[in-house]
Amino acid sequence: MGTCGSGVGIYRYLCRAVLALVWLLTVLLATLVSGPASRPPALAQAWAQTPVQSEHRTTVRAWSCPPSSAKGAAHRQLRGVWIATVANLDWPSRPGLPATVQQKEARLLLDQVRSLGFNAVFVQVRPLGDAFYPSRYAPWSAYLSGVQGRSPGYDPLAFLLREAHRRNLEFHAWLNPFRVSFHDSLAALAPTNPARQHPEWVMRYARALYLNPGLPAVRRLLVATVEELLRRYDVDGIHLDDYFYPYPIDKLPLPDWQTYRQYGAGRYHSIADWRRANVNELIAALAQTIHRLRPSAKFGVSPFGVWRNRGSDPSGSATETAVTSYDSLYADTRTWIRHQWLDYIVPQLYWPIGFHRADYATLVRWWVHEVEGWRVHLYIGQAAYKLGSGGAWNDAEELRRHLRFDLGFSSIKGELFFRLGSLVADPLGFARWLRTAFYHYPALIPVMPWLGGGPPPAPRALQAQLQPQQAGRWTVRLHWQDSPGAQVTATYYAIYRLTGSALSEPCALADPRSLLATQHRLEMAETGWQVFVDRLVSPGPVYTYYVTALDRLHHESKRAGLVVHLPAVSSRAVSRQGRPAVLAPVAGRRDRPGCMLCPAFGRTFIAADLYSAAWPPSAPQAASLPAPASRRSLQRGGREGG
Repeated sequence: MGTCGSGVGIYRYLCRAVLALVWLLTVLLATLVSGPASRPPALAQAWAQTPVQSEHRTTVRAWSCPPSSAKGAAHRQLRGVWIATVANLDWPSRPGLPATVQQKEARLLLDQVRSLGFNAVFVQVRPLGDAFYPSRYAPWSAYLSGVQGRSPGYDPLAFLLREAHRRNLEFHAWLNPFRVSFHDSLAALAPTNPARQHPEWVMRYARALYLNPGLPAVRRLLVATVEELLRRYDVDGIHLDDYFYPYPIDKLPLPDWQTYRQYGAGRYHSIADWRRANVNELIAALAQTIHRLRPSAKFGVSPFGVWRNRGSDPSGSATETAVTSYDSLYADTRTWIRHQWLDYIVPQLYWPIGFHRADYATLVRWWVHEVEGWRVHLYIGQAAYKLGSGGAWNDAEELRRHLRFDLGFSSIKGELFFRLGSLVADPLGFARWLRTAFYHYPALIPVMPWLGGGPPPAPRALQAQLQPQQAGRWTVRLHWQDSPGAQVTATYYAIYRLTGSALSEPCALADPRSLLATQHRLEMAETGWQVFVDRLVSPGPVYTYYVTALDRLHHESKRAGLVVHLPAVSSRAVSRQGRPAVLAPVAGRRDRPGCMLCPAFGRTFIAADLYSAAWPPSAPQAASLPAPASRRSLQRGGREGG
């Protein structure tokens, strides 16, 4: 009784029927997973050129795919950098520059951000009770024109926001809420400065001016400031740093005792509790305002890296710092997290690994535990400005070890570096290492599901055009369309490239090495076509390209795919091209002179909006393909300036 050949009657026929069914299912499964190479040529070509239909069949969760062997950062990770405007630390280079020069500098900085592999910028738009945009609640910043209250002749925030989005960079507007000036003269402020108009709102402390957080009118002013900003500018997030109450100076007391007697003495056990409540009230009001006006906007804070020392609170970190966020700055981040007022938190962990008073690794573990189970993303603030400053920071490996260490914690959703100017100076070769090794491949920003949003429809009609180049390489131009009538609009696209025919591999895009670039959606109403140019592709192998659409909160669509075979480029093929098919470069190219880091990093990041408008044509040509075959000066505790 081991085969269907034995036995009698109905049992023999039933056994044979089962074997036939198994054989049929085996053949069908083999056909589905084998890819176009195993199909007849006509079917293989149709399958490759109609990816929207073929690629929507299988959706595989990332956790079901094997771990990637790729070294470096993850496929989903926020990679951010602070751009400090206070004291002209990063931009503009000095006050009083013409608008055209400021704009040129800004474009160069954003090119460097993109070239270094970042996907988000945190730009200081209110450094000192002033503004980098026209505002009812603050005068123009002196860091722009040289005189507080004098217009620079354009809207810097609108300009920066537009240029950042063109480079597909998430833009967070960074505000310092209470700091007014680094001097103590109200008369030196612009007449329109609220601190000069309301001197009763101001505290003088250590020869500097601050708005008094204990005054309800001050908190209302700050909420109105954020509301104005959100109503006028399409920023992706609102960001506050570590400056709440001033950093303590030589046990100098804060001059807010009378305010406490008026507003808090009957309600709070101590002035410290009252101060913390004032900051809590501001954070809560900002969170409510932000998410009411713009549900998709993110709200985050980058506090001093130590909440409390364990010597003061058993639940604090095993640290011995003189300053803590809770006791010195009256910023109770634990309350903010547990009330779900924040979408992300970025503790500034500006100490080396092994430092006995504040060990980096100890603090990372504490913060990972602090956010565990709460609806908030954890990013780590990194001290790029300390590189080369002495001690452990003279070791080129110190900051690299930080980043590698963080990879071991799934709760860490990204890194944020202070500051851009320190990075582009490339101290100890860190920037070059960051781009060529750790951030060699792009990354998508992690999704915050509680903010809503959803994946757009997959791109459709994906096609390719090839152009032979000198040195035996190819330019591949991809173009596609959005699906019509979509309820969720694509904000940008992810372009993947894999070697070989990988249309049937459901886990192919889980490997960070497969992501070639991201590109912001182009408004091309005349044709409706989106274009991406992949340059200097080596000939010979078969490549599989995928394109996905993402909304502004980074939900990713299903994929559209296309198999492209690049034959060897002959000199005859290059010489007989007729008119050049390559897009004509215009001002704004990634590798234009002046971008000192851009040429050094050789990844392909070519967006179609950096090229002439001659492309695409009104109707794309059919893909020219061969037969388909079977990709820190102002340092106070927290950091410099800021």
